[in-house]
Formats: sequence, C-alpha cells, structure tokens
Amino acid sequence: MPNPRSAIRFGSWLRERLPVSDDVFAFFAKKSVPRHRHSVWYYFGGLTLFFLMVQVVTGVLLALYYKPSPEHAHQSVSTIINDVPYGWLIRSLHSWGANLMIATLFIHMFSAFLLKAYRKPRELMWLSGVLLLFLVLGFGFTGYLLPWDTMAYFATLIGTEVPKTLPIIGDWGVGLLKGGDDIGAETLTRMYTIHIVILPLTSLIIVSFHLLTNQLLGSSMPLGVEEKRPAIRFFPNFLYRDLIAWTMGFISLLALATLIPWGLGERADPFASAPLGIKPEWYFLPLYQTLRIVPSTVFSVSGEFFVNGIVGLVAVLWAGIPFLDRKASRGEKSRLFTVLGILLIAYLAITIILAYAT
Repeated sequence: MPNPRSAIRFGSWLRERLPVSDDVFAFFAKKSVPRHRHSVWYYFGGLTLFFLMVQVVTGVLLALYYKPSPEHAHQSVSTIINDVPYGWLIRSLHSWGANLMIATLFIHMFSAFLLKAYRKPRELMWLSGVLLLFLVLGFGFTGYLLPWDTMAYFATLIGTEVPKTLPIIGDWGVGLLKGGDDIGAETLTRMYTIHIVILPLTSLIIVSFHLLTNQLLGSSMPLGVEEKRPAIRFFPNFLYRDLIAWTMGFISLLALATLIPWGLGERADPFASAPLGIKPEWYFLPLYQTLRIVPSTVFSVSGEFFVNGIVGLVAVLWAGIPFLDRKASRGEKSRLFTVLGILLIAYLAITIILAYAT
C-alpha cells in the first residue's frame, strides 16, 4: 500500500515549486474512482495513453535517422535495424506499440460503450474518444507506407483506391493524400508529414480535452451496479495501480519487441506485380473482408460505394450514440444498444478471423 506520509510530503514539495491554486491540489486529493466488479476496464484508458507516449518517444528517435524519399526510405529503415545501436529494438517497440495502442483503444472504447459511460453528462468525452479512434487509425494508415517495402507499398496502393468511390470527396481526398495519380515521392512526403506533424498535433489537442473531461467528470458508474466498496482515491492509490498496469503493458511490449522483432520486406518496386495474399493490418481487416464479401454491384451501385456508405453511416451513428440512447441518459437500462454493440464486436472479430483464414 502507498505511504500516505510520502504522498503528503511530495504534495508539499510540489506545491512549493508550482504556484498553482490550492483548489487544484484539493481537487486531486478528493477525486476518487468507483470500485465495483467492472473496475478493471478503467485501466485500459490509461494503457492506451501509455502506449501513445511510447509511440511519441520511439517515433522521435526513429525520425532522427529516417529519410522520407523513395530512394532512401527503405535503406534508412534498414540502417536503423542493422547499424544503429538498439535501432531494431526501437523500431520493434514503435511497430508493436502501435498495434497494442489500437488494441487497448478498442477495448477501452467498447468497455465504455457496454458500461454506458457515454451517457449524460459525458457526451463530449465520448465524442472526443471516437475522434481519437479515427486519429489512431490514421496513424496506422499513414505510418504503414513509410518503410517503403513491397507489402506496405501495395497495401497502400489498394487502400487508397477504396475511398475513391465516395461522392464529391472521394477523388479529391485521395488526390490530396497521394499528391498525384500514382504513389510516389509526393505520397511518401505527405504521409510522413501527416504522420509526424498533423496527426500528433491534432491528437495532442483531443487527448488533452479527453483527459480534462475525465478529470472533471470522473469515471462513470455502470447502470445497475452499486458501489458496495469504498471508492479508490485517485491520488495516490488509483495512480499507483495505473502505474502497475503501465509496467505490465511495457513488459508485454518489450517481450513482443524482443522475441518477435518487427521485420522489413524487400524494397518496393512500383513496376512489379502485387504479391499474392496481400492484406492490410489487422485493424483494417473488417473493411477488407467486407469488401471481399459484398458483391461487385449492390442495388445498381458499386459494391465499394455501398460498403463505404455503410461504414460512414455506422461511424456517424457510433459517434452519436450518447444522443440516440435516450434510456441510458435517463439512467435506465438500454438492452437494444447493448445487443447492437455486442453484434458489432462479433462482426469485427468474425471478419478478422475470416480474413486471416482465407
């Protein structure tokens, strides 16, 4: 158990050096986190934040050696892996960290959904979380091309063709991202700029807002669950538990990075044929598998247009859940939305499994 006297001494030491109002320290001293049988899900938000910080640190280190041009990108990554001291480890931490960050974000988001943590007054917290999901997927998409190896090149080539069927913004958006008709130097430069400048700055703003709303509103109690045990004090008790979860997350990440180092394929050749069995990363497999399942024509429109429309509609509805689920806002159980959430989880899991199996 944490030593209360140590926490008090640290608080006094910090208060002397940070001219912050006593109300701020009083707020954190009084803040608590509910304790119930679902409390474990609270830690996945902190884990997502931890993996995001790992991405920032390792990304900065990789940027010191990476050269964003088709002529040098692949060689620079190869140099990082083979010649830079512990460069292979930093790259593995960055690549595996991205996957773990997305995985913990999905767990955090669906646990918040099933526990109805989006209900009033936390609507804006939910909206910022959904926006962070899209930003994190953007990180995954823009970062995939940067090594400029064969799989990354052709996966990006296929991936950028899918949104073209969207009306008005399709061709314009893809052209803006690619910088031309083909994937080349301009595409790599734009992907790199989006990956290391635009997305991080945007994420910093949204993460700050998400954390602020969480601190002000606190963690939500699930509907129908009584807090039979005393709440956990945020500082230092819950914070210590969060740090333990971070330590376990880092140990898992370090094990993956060392036991299964992230590889690098052959340098991309734009004039070569696409390799057989090319697939995107696991978090894009539901879209990939859906496009394979849906016929080429649905209701007289192209299958890609139909799927993009459905995905866009689902994204809008998902963001608007706090405003659609009126029962949860009134503190009543809403089984319909719970069932819909479980069905969505099942669909994502099934399509990922099918994509790997076929």
